[in-house]
Amino acid sequence: MSEAFERAMAAFEPAHWPLAVGFSGGADSTALLAACASRWPEQLVAFHVHHGLQAAADDFERHCEAVCERLGVPLIVHRVDARHAPGDSPEDAARRARYEAFAVMARADAGRAAIESIALGHHADDQVETLLLALSRGAGLPGLAAMPAHARRNGLNIYRPLLSVPAADIRGWLAERDLPWIEDPSNGDARYTRNRIRAVLLPALEQAFPQFRATFARSIGHAAQGQQLLSELAAQDLETVGDPPLVKALQVLSRARQANVLRHWLMQSHGCAPSAAQLDQLLDQIRACTTRGHRIHLKVADGFAERKGDRLHWYNAPPSPKT
Repeated sequence: MSEAFERAMAAFEPAHWPLAVGFSGGADSTALLAACASRWPEQLVAFHVHHGLQAAADDFERHCEAVCERLGVPLIVHRVDARHAPGDSPEDAARRARYEAFAVMARADAGRAAIESIALGHHADDQVETLLLALSRGAGLPGLAAMPAHARRNGLNIYRPLLSVPAADIRGWLAERDLPWIEDPSNGDARYTRNRIRAVLLPALEQAFPQFRATFARSIGHAAQGQQLLSELAAQDLETVGDPPLVKALQVLSRARQANVLRHWLMQSHGCAPSAAQLDQLLDQIRACTTRGHRIHLKVADGFAERKGDRLHWYNAPPSPKT
């Protein structure tokens, strides 16, 4: 039952030490923490984020303290306010707060060096849920590539060694070792799309396509490879069109390459992403920009794209009349 888990952990080797494990107390992070503790007992620390969103949050923290004491792993707890703003996704708000908390906990502390690596317990079922969520939102390749096994975020190397391991394998491994875990009550809340996917779609996929985790993983890999190529092409095109981009240089490119390089430019230089509708409008304006007096002024993400001279600029607020 737990062979996939054992193989995944045997292949995992972080590049930097010490290693932190994001530890919620759930089955996935409990198994990951226990397996890492058995391999690297002197180089491990557990990070627990107290989100403050549920009445049981204090109980979660106490449970994590007990497990870490049993495993002999130091525990660091960070409390955050993960409440979402009106119109924001509760899941996205909690996710952002969690990663920001990891970055805070990773900083050097008294008697401890700064931590550069953190392992998270996302598994094959989580990866499928992420892909299905992306499909439901009409996402492009970045969304269809789902979660990478290794990424950099907030100065941390983030590892997900269990992406090939089904949730059932992880629970089987824990049961063999009599290790306790907690079930988050919010996982049964049908208001959250991810929970509906888990409760309804995954069992249906299991029945119709028993190998769906492996085949979906291959598609995710293809999407990730395609996105890498698009990113490399965008970087090359940005060198050609300039930063900020020359409108005439953009017009030489195909519409698809214009879209690719503009998305890259906006994210790399301004940390923002246009909606599909905004990008289409911007591309239409670039195509129509054939005279010196043609004006471009469009809402893009949280700011504005505007033509200034022969180049396209982006501002996070409307430029003043003098600019």
